[in-house]
Amino acid sequence: MASLTLRNVRKSYGDVQVMHGVDLDIVDGEFVVFVGPSGCGKSTLLRMIAGLEEISDGSVSIGDREVNDVAASKRGVAMVFQTYALYPHMTVYKNMSFGLKQVKTPPAEIDKRVRAAAEILQITDYLDRSPRNLSGGQRQRVAIGRAIVRDPEVFLFDEPLSNLDAALRVQTRLEIARLHERLETTMIYVTHDQVEAMTLADKIVVLRDGRIEQVGSPIELYERPANSFVAQFIGSPKMNFFTATDLAAAGGTLLGRDIGADMQVGLRPEHLAIAEPGNAVVEGTLELVENLGEYALVHLLTASNVEFIAKTEKPPQVPKGSTISFGVKPELAHFFDANSGARLT
Repeated sequence: MASLTLRNVRKSYGDVQVMHGVDLDIVDGEFVVFVGPSGCGKSTLLRMIAGLEEISDGSVSIGDREVNDVAASKRGVAMVFQTYALYPHMTVYKNMSFGLKQVKTPPAEIDKRVRAAAEILQITDYLDRSPRNLSGGQRQRVAIGRAIVRDPEVFLFDEPLSNLDAALRVQTRLEIARLHERLETTMIYVTHDQVEAMTLADKIVVLRDGRIEQVGSPIELYERPANSFVAQFIGSPKMNFFTATDLAAAGGTLLGRDIGADMQVGLRPEHLAIAEPGNAVVEGTLELVENLGEYALVHLLTASNVEFIAKTEKPPQVPKGSTISFGVKPELAHFFDANSGARLT
């Protein structure tokens, strides 16, 4: 196991700079998730840590060793990719043992490591099968097992669940969480799915355009987002945003502060509760209801034509086109600068 330190890490392709001076400290044994929209630089940053991309400036250290000029194979990291990248002509056992054979590991040690990893991942019964006879989830477990046998200091996961269906994503996500608890090894996980980030991470790193927007625990990012970008990215459904003109007449008063023209109010769908019109922070015309059984997502439109969503326990028993009033506890409201997006205290 090892800690990881990034200092002023930059990456350029010719005159185009894609990573802009990233500083990050990852504690030994921590599960860190890089999250952000497509093109934000999360996979590029992971590949620089792995040694698959050269850094243009700055330093990457694993433990107390700077690894800028260390080959990927000697950095003490193991990477699991979005694609399984298994050798189709080899059995599961041979796929998992191949890397160890390349570095002349004794056969007895290879067998010990492969069987131990297979037991952890519950794939012992598949060791003699070829990849074509496995499901997608089983193939991804083999790919993870291939990383485990290397006994790395740091595990790197690059969107490993993207090719799985919804049920397998949930199952494999749980297996990765259990794997971290069992191995207690530093893990860095890249995803665009904020649900994966919230459920897996000890610490989330939110990236945008090659820069870190915020670093913190899942609950810190959910309760106190540093800016409107993080506020909308963390949480599902995403946070609703309103200006003073979008709120109901008593909206600002009920939230306990004056809402200026240069402010945005952020209200999460799950914090909106149906209220009497006189106690409404925001009102909307009913457009659509998604009834998901355990809860409903109610889509509405304010008088100023701003769309918003309320998450309710039951679907509202009113016809489409009706006006519905919502209140919210003042301590659950978020306030941001309309220009910079920065959080306002």
